Amino acid sequence: MYSPDARRFIFLLIFAMLASEAAGAQKLLHRPPPHAPAAKAPAPKPEPPQKPVLPVGTSLQVEVLRHYPMKAGETLDARLMHPIYAGGKLVVPQGTEVRGQVIALKADNKARWHARVWGDFTPFHTAEVRFDQLMLPSGPIPFTTKGVATGAPVLRLAAGPAKKKRSRISRAWSQAKAKIHDQITFFTAPGRGDRLKQMLYSQLPYHPERIPEHTAWSFELAQPLTLPIPPPSLAKLQNQSAPKPGKPEMWSVHALLMNGVNSATAKPGDPIRAVVVEPVYDKNKQLVVPQNSILEGKVTLAKAARSLDRNGKLRFSFQQIRFPPGTRAATPNRAVQGNLAGATGNSANNLSLDAEGTVTPRNKGNPLDPIMLGLMAGRALDQDNMIVHTGVASNGFGFIGRFVGMATGSYNIAAGIGFYAAGVSVCQNFLHRGADVIFPKDTRVDIETTPLRAPVLKAESQPVGQ
Repeated sequence: MYSPDARRFIFLLIFAMLASEAAGAQKLLHRPPPHAPAAKAPAPKPEPPQKPVLPVGTSLQVEVLRHYPMKAGETLDARLMHPIYAGGKLVVPQGTEVRGQVIALKADNKARWHARVWGDFTPFHTAEVRFDQLMLPSGPIPFTTKGVATGAPVLRLAAGPAKKKRSRISRAWSQAKAKIHDQITFFTAPGRGDRLKQMLYSQLPYHPERIPEHTAWSFELAQPLTLPIPPPSLAKLQNQSAPKPGKPEMWSVHALLMNGVNSATAKPGDPIRAVVVEPVYDKNKQLVVPQNSILEGKVTLAKAARSLDRNGKLRFSFQQIRFPPGTRAATPNRAVQGNLAGATGNSANNLSLDAEGTVTPRNKGNPLDPIMLGLMAGRALDQDNMIVHTGVASNGFGFIGRFVGMATGSYNIAAGIGFYAAGVSVCQNFLHRGADVIFPKDTRVDIETTPLRAPVLKAESQPVGQ
């Protein structure tokens, strides 16, 4: 038998062996957990779109679509004549409302003296207007302009088809037929009631003034204008002028003249520049002419107006386009050949544009007017019916002339007033100086040019809408 000390030693040895086995089993059961997969990095948030900003000097053209009273303080609701682009993207569509106010009335001395010759003593004025609000769907956006603007009824010019050269007699016959057509249209076209009322007003010695419909103003921003982010639907309107497949591609470039031009002072070879206000895309919707590109050209024909109602002539073309800084273009300047295809001018000048891009004023007078007025004045010499003949003869001073001619009962006075009208008509139709072609600064012009032989921009330029 073992002694107590031996039994105690054996017991401790067995206990140590069991404890060692238990520790080894514990290490086998508790293995380290597998490594957790690495967390994915969060996707970068897309940058919010930047609000478009119109820089100082941006030119806007607006027009009113109805008549307004000619008085200071009158509120005008006009419409944008052309869309606005910023950074090559459409930000404000055409036809957006612009609100302004008549600040003051300025005397129109030229219109006053012309009216007084015919017995109209109305103190004619021109309205000085300041526009200050752009009415967007998100709400009105106030802006500041450089001074006030003086408007005028606009005439949109468009080049017609090429015409064969004709003799002077043929041209005169065509002009006479056009005059007759215009006179027929005066009584048949819509709005004849208003035209007849204005014709009656012209016979009165005094009548109310108004700002006629389609009067347009051009003004420039005096401070940068921040616009709200445009809706995505505007991107669909941006490239509506792209050429249709299957037709020869022709680029239509919309620009503003950077310097005014006048047929009375211009000479062939004088430089002329225009800034592109709308980007141009080709038929593949690739940008070919960026916004703010500069068109450089020269005057090719300039004739000043002369006496005997001979009007001036003006023609200019563009030979080079210079791209704005930062444009991904193969070369900064490219040769082009662009001719005038359209313009927006003062309707008072009554301009016309032919297929070659030559601008000339139309003759306002009618050669038959002096003959008709002379024949009516001669009716006073036929003394069988005094009231009728004096009323018909005294055409020269409007309502005042007719009243005086009929009230005095004098055939000589009635005939004198009638022959006065015939003499004034002769001066206005044949003897006075013709009209010049005047395009002030910021005149909207449309230039047509064919695509260049080499691409304007590199292939990585973004298509429209991106």
